[in-house]
Amino acid sequence: GSLVAAVLAHSGRLDKEHLGARVGRLSRRGEVCTMINKKYSEFLPSMQSAEDLVAQVEGLSSNIDLLKAGIENEVQRDLNVAVAEFTELKQQLERDTLVLSVLKKLQEFDTAIKEYNTALLGKKYVTAAQQLEKARSSLRNLESRQGFELKILKALGTELTVQTQNMLYHLGEEWQKLIVWQLPPSKEGSSLEAVVRSELRLHTAPAQEEDTAVPPVTAVLQALAVLGELHSRLKVFGQLLLKYVLKPLISYPSLQPLTEEQPDVFILRFKSEEPALDQASPMEVFDKIKLVFEVLHKYLLNVPLELPGEDRKDGRVTLAELLGELIWGELSDYLIQNCLVNSIPTNSSKLEQYIEVIKSTEEFERALKKMQFLKGDTTDLLKYARNVNSHFANKKCQDVVVAARNLMTSEIHNTVKITPDSCAALPKLPDPGPGGHLKTHRPSILLHNGTVNLGTESRLSQHTFSLPTCRISSSVEQLMDLAYHTLLEATASTDQCCVQLFYSVRNIFQLFYDVVPTYHKENLQKLPQLAAIHHNNCMYIAHHLLTLGHQFRYRMTSVLCNGAATFVDLVPGFRRLGMECFLAQMRVQKGEILERLSSARNFSNMDDEENYCAANKAIRQVLHQLKRLGKVWQDVLPVNVYCKAMGTLLNTALAEVVTRIAALEDISAEDADRLYSLCRIMVEEGPQVFTPLLEEDQNKKYQEEVPVYVPKWMTFKELMIILQANLQEIVDQWADGKGPLAAEFSAAEVKSLIRALFQNTERRAAALAKIK
Repeated sequence: GSLVAAVLAHSGRLDKEHLGARVGRLSRRGEVCTMINKKYSEFLPSMQSAEDLVAQVEGLSSNIDLLKAGIENEVQRDLNVAVAEFTELKQQLERDTLVLSVLKKLQEFDTAIKEYNTALLGKKYVTAAQQLEKARSSLRNLESRQGFELKILKALGTELTVQTQNMLYHLGEEWQKLIVWQLPPSKEGSSLEAVVRSELRLHTAPAQEEDTAVPPVTAVLQALAVLGELHSRLKVFGQLLLKYVLKPLISYPSLQPLTEEQPDVFILRFKSEEPALDQASPMEVFDKIKLVFEVLHKYLLNVPLELPGEDRKDGRVTLAELLGELIWGELSDYLIQNCLVNSIPTNSSKLEQYIEVIKSTEEFERALKKMQFLKGDTTDLLKYARNVNSHFANKKCQDVVVAARNLMTSEIHNTVKITPDSCAALPKLPDPGPGGHLKTHRPSILLHNGTVNLGTESRLSQHTFSLPTCRISSSVEQLMDLAYHTLLEATASTDQCCVQLFYSVRNIFQLFYDVVPTYHKENLQKLPQLAAIHHNNCMYIAHHLLTLGHQFRYRMTSVLCNGAATFVDLVPGFRRLGMECFLAQMRVQKGEILERLSSARNFSNMDDEENYCAANKAIRQVLHQLKRLGKVWQDVLPVNVYCKAMGTLLNTALAEVVTRIAALEDISAEDADRLYSLCRIMVEEGPQVFTPLLEEDQNKKYQEEVPVYVPKWMTFKELMIILQANLQEIVDQWADGKGPLAAEFSAAEVKSLIRALFQNTERRAAALAKIK
């Protein structure tokens, strides 16, 4: 109201008294109320008076509107002028306030720098660091103001940087006095010799200064914390501690820490002793690490600090806790990989003893937590130690697979002899006990008189299901021994470990199936003896896989007892693997035989000396090849396989000779004689290639049984008879299709031979007529 009055008074254009009189008149006219009262209360007819009054009111209303418009125009014009003046004053005030606050911050910066310099001279590092941070805060405040720039800010920033670096230099000097490392040249690394020459000195005793409220070590560390440099300094210290102290103590069993306390310094050095074992036990390692942390805690790490910006309950933290956060992860991983991993037992019987390692790990962690180096719940280190069963299974499985692969990649030709009588070095399985499924019931025979005859029935030979005598790779025998012992280990393990070990054994055989044919591929293709040994190896493995699962089935965990513990499904694959390799070698040998015989010039025109020499050479080469094969397979292949293989190859040679001679269209008497002499070489020397056994006198039996293994043997002999026989003898040998000749040759083949051997005469025609 006062503002409007002032404006109106200032304008001078409105007559306040005149306006008041007019308003007064309006207020005194109460005729409207009187008329309304008379009309509705006294019921007096006063229509005319009311109409006059309405007209007066309308006129008065229009006057009021005009008056209101006048007032608004006057007030609005003066109000705009007042607002503009007020806005200008406000802006001026804001500028003055901003300048004042900037000047205040500049004063704070200057004061902080002065107090910093004073504190630094007095080596009051915490106060100095706090004043630097105050100056930094003031400078940040100045730099954050939008639209307000001072050239002096750049100079202030430079000054702050210089003073900060100066402060850090002084703190660095103090840090180096407190913690002194004596390290070997960097090129020597952290070898045992280098570590023995390493030394750590801690000068953490309080300095003799008059007004130092706290020991220098705390002051230096707190100042570094305030400046945000403690983390980087501590990280470097932690890495050196790991490289030259903690990791070497874990890696080298012979390394022992030595501590020495003097009035103003603590010294940590090392000595090397001859270790009792190649690997230190976790208990010994934990004791050494614990000793190091105890002395560090006593002389350095037990320092409470206040960290700016840290979200902690009381805002305080010890140096041990900070160091733990920096290096515990790396240290625990190193302890696991280089200490606990090596301590995992390789035999399930030693698992119970591992409880000592678990207890030792728990005590180690409790000690570190007490020193505040560790915090929180169980760490990875303790989890690893407690999970020993799983690690045992993993390590055992890994060792088994690695050992198996080494055996598979070893030389195949180092062999051992397997006979039905030889006892494989199989582990003795424990008795399944009552309720076991291994009780065998011998069949009984009910006789006609109702009595039962027990145990007199005819029996199979004890070697009925045995593997025949042969040679296998010694590595495969070791592989099977590894499988048996691993399964025996599984029977004494926990359920999880049992399952893992069982499937590791399966993995061994699947690995063999994939690795051996690939790794030894070239030798298996080139060397017939290795192909034969590989064949035996596969058959040997398949033979054991038939019963391997059943032998352990009821000693395994219940998960595997219900039919899962079997290897029978692998048997066909191994048999096929062995056969395919050997058959591939047989095809190679057959190809060589046929290639050599192809140089015999079809055995035609043997009266030509050159042709005869070529045929004779081919025959000799084939026999030499067969004799060489007979020697390299001797005492390697089982006798029956040996005889079948040699018989098949000899049969290939004889069949080829028979086919070539039977295809000749003209054979002179001289040709026939020479062909007969070549055939006689095959018949005389062919059986000599059958030498399955080392003892020569025992091979005669198999040499006499050549017709059993060589289907074309009798055919070949009949061909020799034809080459030397006259027409009548040939007809007699045919015997109307019932003689020995008819059993080996068809009528067409015999007729072709007669036409080639004999000239076209009536006797030949008569003989041909009888061949039908």
